[in-house]
Amino acid sequence: MIKKKLLGSLAALALFLTVGAKGAPVHAASMSRYVTELLYKNHMRGTVTVVENGRSKTIGVGYANYGRRIKNSGQTVYPTASLQKAVTAAMLMQVMRESRGKKHFTANTKISKWYPRLKSARQITVSDLLTHTSGYYVNNLEDSQKKVYTEKGAIDWTINQVNSTWQYPVGSYHYNDTNYMLLAGIIQKQTGKSYAYNFRKRIVKKLRLTHTCLRENLPSSLHLAKSYLYLGGNYQDPVLLPKSVASKMPGAGDLISTPYEYLQIQRGLYNGKLLSKKQFSEMTHMPSKATTYCGGIRLKKSGKVKLAYGSIAYEHYATYYQLTTDNRYGIVMFLNQRNASENQVKDVGYQILSRIKAGTFASK
Repeated sequence: MIKKKLLGSLAALALFLTVGAKGAPVHAASMSRYVTELLYKNHMRGTVTVVENGRSKTIGVGYANYGRRIKNSGQTVYPTASLQKAVTAAMLMQVMRESRGKKHFTANTKISKWYPRLKSARQITVSDLLTHTSGYYVNNLEDSQKKVYTEKGAIDWTINQVNSTWQYPVGSYHYNDTNYMLLAGIIQKQTGKSYAYNFRKRIVKKLRLTHTCLRENLPSSLHLAKSYLYLGGNYQDPVLLPKSVASKMPGAGDLISTPYEYLQIQRGLYNGKLLSKKQFSEMTHMPSKATTYCGGIRLKKSGKVKLAYGSIAYEHYATYYQLTTDNRYGIVMFLNQRNASENQVKDVGYQILSRIKAGTFASK
């Protein structure tokens, strides 16, 4: 009986402890204190989900709405910015797998199949869009036009910009939302249903997400964090992502979620709920791959870790994750206050990652 009690106590202790940077046990409460103190020290506020050996803990720091004293928590939702691109890529892979007959397509299919009047479409493949090697570049996608676009309206506006302006040579790498907006249009054209419909069916319902939606469909029950700038004091220059800006970026910048639910999406890309391991590999190793980026994800450390960073012009949000490819270790960090560059945000993330499992993650 004593032996059974002892084994039970040890099992409970194992669940409570996590492994620190040098292998020393670190209490979950210690990780919460560490993350909170680190963000406060760097004048950052937001929510961080920490993953250690497959278990996750979500830590809210500061306020989602300082004026109303609403704190950041696991229930607070944030714009995911460019982290949406992996979701769009996964949906495209699903649609590709389902394509049959005249609608069949592959990564090497030219996009003139869907966009016959788009500049250079006969030379550009689906793979080029997934890897940002189309040469397409539109400068002012994140500028507010003070109107809410439909999906079709936003994509048509972007096509008009491409057709009426100089573009880079086909095959050259230039990161731009245009590529993923065109992928969102392909999903719509292939299925005959909107990107929003496909997103609800293929992602939200499949994973049973309750705090993930598109900006235009944000319910009043979810609290979207305001973004703030640190200017010698906290919670300065409050900016909330407007529908008018989000609606210009279907498939590339209109997704709302929490760090924990975004982690569920990343897990779904690998565990068969959204994609199989093989399909995930195909999505991140397209024929036109020119950098570590492919399918909305950057692979580092010989493919052992994955990461992405996102932000929106004129606002103060920052989203960043770095996870082992099997999703057993890492962080998902959504910020709504900063006065820091992308590299500085990643450096704070790397300090947390080093505490989780030293030597495993990429510094940038």
